[in-house]
Amino acid sequence: MSLQEALEARKARLLALRKRKEEGATDDNRAAVLLNRNFDPETRTLRKHALNDAITEDTLEQDVDGMAEKIIAEDEQQRAEELNVFNIAPKRPNWDLKREMERKLAKLERKTQEAIHTLIRQRLSSQKGQSEDIMGAMNAQERAQEEADDEGDLDEDTR
Repeated sequence: MSLQEALEARKARLLALRKRKEEGATDDNRAAVLLNRNFDPETRTLRKHALNDAITEDTLEQDVDGMAEKIIAEDEQQRAEELNVFNIAPKRPNWDLKREMERKLAKLERKTQEAIHTLIRQRLSSQKGQSEDIMGAMNAQERAQEEADDEGDLDEDTR
């Protein structure tokens, strides 16, 4: 499609669209009548309709009516909430104690682990082999177990 053909096709589409709009506008103008339901041209303000479609005037006094009582009631309610004991007390009453205890428990945990390691070393060294290092103690434990197995085999042979 050449550029000239595209131009001709576009012009035809625009003319058809323009004709359609003109036909629709003439039909709408005959049927439509402009109504000022929400706008009062004399006072140049918006109108408000009540449930029975009676026109009511929107005034500042109507907007403010009852607002002072609402504010006073909300203020009294807020004061009552502020004096409530549960609002004053913290949600977690012992959080500061836990925080202080964590430091002390960390030290205690470290000392507990050291004591456990010391007891294990002593128990391993007291076994057969009297080795100071852990590998020596483990080897001594294996030898003791092998000797116990050998003695068990001898007992079975004598039976």
